[in-house]
Amino acid sequence: MRTDASLSHSASPSPLSSPLHKPASNVIGYIHSVETCGTVDGPGIRYVLFLSGCPLRCLYCHNCDTWDRQAGEPKTVEDVMADIERYKNYFHFSGGGVTLSGGEPTVQTPFVKALFHQCRIEGIHTCLDTSGYCEIEKAEQFLPETDLVLLDIKHMDPRQHRRLTGVDNDKILAFAKYLSQQHTPVWIRHVIVPGYTDDTQSITELCAFLASLQNINRLTFLPYHTMGSVKRAELGISDPLVGVKPPEPTVMEAARAIATQFGLPVD
Repeated sequence: MRTDASLSHSASPSPLSSPLHKPASNVIGYIHSVETCGTVDGPGIRYVLFLSGCPLRCLYCHNCDTWDRQAGEPKTVEDVMADIERYKNYFHFSGGGVTLSGGEPTVQTPFVKALFHQCRIEGIHTCLDTSGYCEIEKAEQFLPETDLVLLDIKHMDPRQHRRLTGVDNDKILAFAKYLSQQHTPVWIRHVIVPGYTDDTQSITELCAFLASLQNINRLTFLPYHTMGSVKRAELGISDPLVGVKPPEPTVMEAARAIATQFGLPVD
C-alpha cells in the first residue's frame, strides 16, 4: 500500500521509503541494449533486454562490450516496463514475452527479480538467458518469477572450462541441478568451438549430464562464429581464437547424433 508523505511527520524514513526497501518499480538496472522483436531467445516474439556486467571472459564471446556493468545505461523497472507495454500485443499473438540476457543478467539479481515480478503481474512470459554462473541464494530470489531459462553450459571439464571462460564451472553445474530440482523449464544452448568443445568425449559428457536432469525441454548446438573476433578488433581487445573457423556441418551432425542417443530433445 502506498503511503502519503503528507500524513507522516516522523524524522526517520519508513521501511517502505528506506533505500534498503525500494519499491520494485524503482529498482535500477544497467542496460546495454534492447532488441524489441527478437525471435531466437525464447518462444514467440520477444523483447530482449541485454544487461551489462559479466564475470566470465569467454574466448568466443560476441558481446564483450557488455562485460563492464557500469558501461550500461541505468534505468528503473518502471521505465523499462513502460517500453515493454508497447509490445504486449506481439507477445499475446505469438506466445512471446520478455527475455533478460547480457552480459550475465544474474549479476543484477535485484533488477531481474523486480522486472520479472512486474512482468508476471502483467501476464507476460519471462525468460532468463544465462551462463548459470550464479549462487543458489540469488537464484532463489528470481526463479519464482521466471517461466523459462536458456542455459548455456560451456564445458563439463573444470580445467577446460577455465581455459574457455576464465572461471570454474562448479556454480554452473550446481545451478543446473537446482533448476532441475525446482522443475524450472530449461532450454540448453551449447557452442561447438573447434579445438575446445567439438570432441566426442566433451559432447558425450555434456549429454550424459543433461540426461540426468528432469527439466530439459530443448537442446541446441550452436556453431562457433567469428562475430566475436570482429567486435574484439573494434574494441582493441586481443583475440585468442584468431584462425579458428566455424565447425564443419559433419561435426554439428555428430553432436546431435550423440544427444539423440541419450534421448535428449535436440533440435
